[in-house]
Amino acid sequence: MTPLEIPTLPPAALRLPAPLQGLRRLAYNLYWTWHPRVRVLFSQIDGDAWARYRNPIPVLQGQQTWSSLLDDPAFMAEYQTLVEEFDRYLANGGNHWFQRNHGDKIGGPIAYFCAEYGLHESLGIYSGGLGVLAGDHCKTASDMALPFIGVGLLYRHGYFRQSIDADGHQEHAYPDYDLSLLPLLPVADENGGPLRVPVELPDRIVQAAVWLAQVGRVPLLLLDTDIPENAVSDRPITHTLYVRGREMRLHQEIVLGVGGVRALRALGVEPAAWHLNEGHSAFLLVERTRELTARGVPLEEALAEVRRDSVFTIHTPVAAGNERFASDLVRTLGAPLVDGSGVDLERVIELGRGVDGDPGQFDMTAFSLRLTNGANAVSQLHARTANATWEDVTTSPILGITNGIHTPTWLGLPMRDILQNIGADLEDLDEVHETPFWERLDSIPDRQLWESHQRQKLELAFFARGRLRDQFARHGEAPEMLEGLSAALDPNVLTIGFARRFATYKRAALLFADQDRLARLISDPERPVQILFAGKAHPADRPGQKVIAEIFGWTRAPRFAGRMFVLEDYDIRIGRYMVQGVDVWLNTPRRPLEASGTSGMKAAANGVINCSVLDGWWDEGWTGTNGWAIGGRETNPDEGAQDWADAQDLYRLLEEEIVPRYYERDRDDLPTGWLSLMRESISSTIWKFSTTRMLQEYTEQLYLPAGVGRAEDGGREGGRTSDGATTEAGSDGSGSDDAALQVLDAITSSSAFERAREPG
Repeated sequence: MTPLEIPTLPPAALRLPAPLQGLRRLAYNLYWTWHPRVRVLFSQIDGDAWARYRNPIPVLQGQQTWSSLLDDPAFMAEYQTLVEEFDRYLANGGNHWFQRNHGDKIGGPIAYFCAEYGLHESLGIYSGGLGVLAGDHCKTASDMALPFIGVGLLYRHGYFRQSIDADGHQEHAYPDYDLSLLPLLPVADENGGPLRVPVELPDRIVQAAVWLAQVGRVPLLLLDTDIPENAVSDRPITHTLYVRGREMRLHQEIVLGVGGVRALRALGVEPAAWHLNEGHSAFLLVERTRELTARGVPLEEALAEVRRDSVFTIHTPVAAGNERFASDLVRTLGAPLVDGSGVDLERVIELGRGVDGDPGQFDMTAFSLRLTNGANAVSQLHARTANATWEDVTTSPILGITNGIHTPTWLGLPMRDILQNIGADLEDLDEVHETPFWERLDSIPDRQLWESHQRQKLELAFFARGRLRDQFARHGEAPEMLEGLSAALDPNVLTIGFARRFATYKRAALLFADQDRLARLISDPERPVQILFAGKAHPADRPGQKVIAEIFGWTRAPRFAGRMFVLEDYDIRIGRYMVQGVDVWLNTPRRPLEASGTSGMKAAANGVINCSVLDGWWDEGWTGTNGWAIGGRETNPDEGAQDWADAQDLYRLLEEEIVPRYYERDRDDLPTGWLSLMRESISSTIWKFSTTRMLQEYTEQLYLPAGVGRAEDGGREGGRTSDGATTEAGSDGSGSDDAALQVLDAITSSSAFERAREPG
């Protein structure tokens, strides 16, 4: 299938010499975000501009003296090699997994709708895990040559940038992105002008511009209401990701769902299947129903037709954490969309009634589940909890398709090099050979594996020292203290990383349950420990912000200072350094409230060892020999008792297993036992928890049943696990007991769960 080509207006003038015109194509394709040699090439053109903006557009816009580069044989040879590789990548999709196995089974692309996309830190249209997963999904669809197109919103003010003041209080600032400095192009209409799509709202029509972010072979369309055609009161609709106001949030989600469908129609794109990644885009189902009823199709037939080729991914384990709006607000904003079309808005609102049956609330997840052909949760344990939660809404089981990561994006360069030395093709993981590379890790010498890890650890140390120095200088710390940071995060000390959204159910403060015991651990003169924290709390999440302040205060206490730090403004860049450079990845959610989690997968691929509660992906990822499990699968409805028990087990693991294993060395001063764990961490996860495996399962269990219109039972057939074993739809095959389900109601009715709800 020929890759989709989206017409665009030409980019701003870039004064490039004729021999270097290929730089323009490289710059405007986010292919560079997962190809480090391309990033190095751009940094060689203008290192200062690259360091400031971290994307190639400002690099090429600067005033360059090109003659020195044109006369540099090494630069020109590398440039030509990379452009040729890029062109081959775009042209050669026929030999990849999808085209080999299913290329003749589907008549159009998969249209993938999501509220956020985490592709690179320079394009700030993401907040966290959902967006990063969506970005990895697009990159892998490109690598696998899957016919695919993404749809989202262009947030000119993005998600908030976090700073932490001297008292530990989180402060919020929203950037104002200059779109001319980003790898985005305006999409053109059929007449060659800028494309506009209309969305009816009460008493007016809002127009949305469409921008293209090209992700390898995959186009990503981003809708933008901040254009002169709109009233000043409507231009901010798409300004801010996960805006706090409920009415503005619903405006955003209508623009995403309705405007997204209309953008695809305007471009002549006919999707074979429609994928809603979480419920934010649920109004695309309303718009597609309206299209049919406006042509005379009876409402119930139209709903059935929309259901046939739509699929849905749920990301939150329980009903209370999913997006809901007041039914009256949906009536007000939805009425202009369906006026005169034959769509009964009361029928729409009825389909959005949640599991609690509240007629005053429109539940986006319930609506999406009722109007899609197949649905999946994002881990096997999550599938169990989701099915228990939504059994009164769904007519078929919710599948378990565990999340994964786009390995080339998250693997550090030293680790990438040694894996490529044993034959790894990290950008073509679907090419599984007779003996895959992850089964050949023993061929890597201990010294080489350890030095690669230590190099990534050193890179983290240098990066974090610079960021911490800036933080503390802003707090007014003395020069002596700032100078002392040059020795912070000693690469020879066992380093634990904790980085994620600071929702209260993630229990970031669990490590501090017994501070005397923790102080003894980190200050042991023979076997010290150091801990690095990072993460944001949503601006509306006051309890989460309080946790940040508490942890920041503790890290400044004399007993912990110098061994614990909090890095502010957690983003993709900080995430990369941390998952590549720590020794242990700590994760302490309250089971079963973490749907999946992917940061631990990124760490594991780099040889970092996970120490986690058996929740989300780790419930199926832990083998007993590739890391540590905190507690067990039994869950106590008494949250305080559960927290104390988990904290005690965490201390036990640190004191008796983790710290001793790390510091045990052979005669060559190598931690051979730790290196064995690193190999097992990589081999047990790098395929099983990759987006390559994930997308194969999406394709065969959801996309093809929806896209070819088969499976009379709604397309929710049994599938195959990553190791090839047949499973029934909705079963997890993980051996997890039912304890989590037995206490689900107790957890979700608790005040702590209310505090843990995802504001975004």
